[in-house]
Amino acid sequence: MKFERVIVVVLDGVGAGELPDANLYGDVGSNTLSHTAEAVGGLVLPNMGAMGLGNITPILGVPPTETPTACYGKMREASPGKDTITGHWEMAGVVLPKAFPTYPNGFPHEIITAFEAAIGTKTLGNIPASGTVIIQALGDEHCRTGYPIVYTSADSVFQIAMHEAIIPLARQYEICTLAREILRGEHEVGRVICRPFIGESGNYKRTQARRDYPVMPPPTILTALHDSGRKVHAIGKIYEIFQGQGISSWAHTTNNADHTTALLEAVQNSESELIFANLEDFDMLYGHRNDPQGMAQALETWDSHLPAILQALRPADLLIITADHGNDPTTPSTDHSREYPFLLAYSPQREQGICLGNRETYADISQTIRTNFRLPKGKFGTDFLNDL
Repeated sequence: MKFERVIVVVLDGVGAGELPDANLYGDVGSNTLSHTAEAVGGLVLPNMGAMGLGNITPILGVPPTETPTACYGKMREASPGKDTITGHWEMAGVVLPKAFPTYPNGFPHEIITAFEAAIGTKTLGNIPASGTVIIQALGDEHCRTGYPIVYTSADSVFQIAMHEAIIPLARQYEICTLAREILRGEHEVGRVICRPFIGESGNYKRTQARRDYPVMPPPTILTALHDSGRKVHAIGKIYEIFQGQGISSWAHTTNNADHTTALLEAVQNSESELIFANLEDFDMLYGHRNDPQGMAQALETWDSHLPAILQALRPADLLIITADHGNDPTTPSTDHSREYPFLLAYSPQREQGICLGNRETYADISQTIRTNFRLPKGKFGTDFLNDL
């Protein structure tokens, strides 16, 4: 083995420019990193910049470097779609033949009828909407009637918003579990998402009690590591994305600050061969809300914590920093964007990195991990272990 541990960190929604098929998704011209930098007059990312981030896509304030400390490149999503589940599964070695279903006109009558029968009450909404907007529009009626608010987006999600004072969290989670059981077969969406909120009329706000109910994944690099007697440590919503499959331990953190603290602790202390973290605030709080200033601040905050993580790495560690899709906060859309994720691969063993080029699939990450740990070759991806 070249590396004893691999640490994969996903900056959720931080894309590096449109994919060749972005026109099929309405995302022509999207570039989360470039446009965020332009919107705020430049980004201050000295640490990722030194690793080679500015060599991947033009970023105002983050110039290219001739001596990158990391190997760098970007990756094409081979699977159709642009959602969180698809992106993470592909990193773990699963390329989907077709996208999860989406519902631009709301869910069909038979799904809503079955859901209402299962929970014993009517529902509100059943439209594509921004979560922060729909709770302001329907929050009063929800509080008056107790009917859950159902909505979706351009992604394959069945989202349910409920006020914590009207429907207790335990019941909210039960309701979402019932929805997950109903949404099978042709209507098997990627995720059912519980979206609790609090507040009063005109001032409702979502809480951090969100919970995701994804579809069960097929075998991945996580299960391959587990089956070989190795350990996987998950941080943030990684546990939910993979339904716990192959995961030995996890930190159920809910925001970037806590994710980063848990990541540093894991790098310092964990003996797991794979540490897998997702930092979702870039996507959830700023991309979906068209907030480039918030996106920029979150990126700069993450970058400021990076030196401590790099210092904590062991000599035989490999750190991979990437994204799962884009979410350009400067476009009219509040949905994910079909973009290349950037790819940074750093090891204390190597003083200077090289260009890894445009990878054909996110599954190259999984294949690299498989080769490193001498696991059977996966179906998808080309490893870049020798380049590291």
